[in-house]
Amino acid sequence: MKTLIDIRDDLMNELLKEANTQVKKEAVILAIKTFLDIKKREKLASLIGHYEFGYSLEDLDEMRNDG
Repeated sequence: MKTLIDIRDDLMNELLKEANTQVKKEAVILAIKTFLDIKKREKLASLIGHYEFGYSLEDLDEMRNDG
Protein backbone atom coordinates (compact mmCIF):
# COMPACT_ATOMS: atom_id res chain seq x y z
CA MET A 1 0.00 0.00 0.00
CA LYS A 2 1.44 3.34 -0.96
CA THR A 3 1.03 6.03 1.67
CA LEU A 4 2.25 9.59 1.80
CA ILE A 5 3.03 10.76 5.33
CA ASP A 6 4.79 13.79 6.76
CA ILE A 7 7.33 12.73 9.40
CA ARG A 8 9.40 15.21 11.36
CA ASP A 9 13.02 15.21 10.21
CA ASP A 10 14.41 14.71 13.71
CA LEU A 11 12.22 11.64 14.28
CA MET A 12 13.10 10.10 10.92
CA ASN A 13 16.81 10.74 11.43
CA GLU A 14 16.72 9.12 14.86
CA LEU A 15 14.75 6.16 13.48
CA LEU A 16 17.22 5.69 10.63
CA LYS A 17 20.10 5.75 13.09
CA GLU A 18 18.48 3.28 15.51
CA ALA A 19 17.37 0.99 12.68
CA ASN A 20 20.91 1.09 11.31
CA THR A 21 19.74 1.82 7.77
CA GLN A 22 19.53 4.72 5.38
CA VAL A 23 16.44 3.35 3.64
CA LYS A 24 13.38 5.12 5.02
CA LYS A 25 10.97 2.40 3.92
CA GLU A 26 12.93 -0.27 5.82
CA ALA A 27 13.07 1.91 8.94
CA VAL A 28 9.34 2.65 8.89
CA ILE A 29 8.43 -1.02 8.33
CA LEU A 30 10.71 -2.04 11.22
CA ALA A 31 9.13 0.61 13.46
CA ILE A 32 5.60 -0.56 12.61
CA LYS A 33 6.48 -4.23 13.20
CA THR A 34 8.14 -3.37 16.51
CA PHE A 35 5.13 -1.35 17.62
CA LEU A 36 2.73 -4.16 16.74
CA ASP A 37 4.90 -6.74 18.54
CA ILE A 38 4.90 -4.58 21.67
CA LYS A 39 1.10 -4.23 21.55
CA LYS A 40 0.66 -8.00 21.14
CA ARG A 41 2.90 -8.63 24.14
CA GLU A 42 0.97 -6.08 26.20
CA LYS A 43 -2.30 -7.85 25.36
CA LEU A 44 -0.83 -11.23 26.33
CA ALA A 45 0.60 -9.82 29.55
CA SER A 46 -2.79 -8.38 30.47
CA LEU A 47 -4.26 -11.90 30.36
CA ILE A 48 -1.94 -13.19 33.09
CA GLY A 49 -4.10 -14.14 36.03
CA HIS A 50 -7.31 -13.31 34.18
CA TYR A 51 -7.70 -16.29 31.88
CA GLU A 52 -10.26 -18.95 32.76
CA PHE A 53 -9.16 -22.24 31.26
CA GLY A 54 -11.73 -24.55 32.82
CA TYR A 55 -9.91 -25.99 35.83
CA SER A 56 -10.03 -24.82 39.43
CA LEU A 57 -7.00 -24.91 41.70
CA GLU A 58 -8.55 -27.94 43.37
CA ASP A 59 -8.88 -29.71 40.02
CA LEU A 60 -5.22 -29.02 39.25
CA ASP A 61 -4.11 -30.26 42.67
CA GLU A 62 -6.12 -33.45 42.19
CA MET A 63 -4.60 -34.05 38.76
CA ARG A 64 -1.13 -33.50 40.18
CA ASN A 65 -1.72 -36.00 42.98
CA ASP A 66 -3.21 -38.62 40.63
CA GLY A 67 -0.09 -38.45 38.41
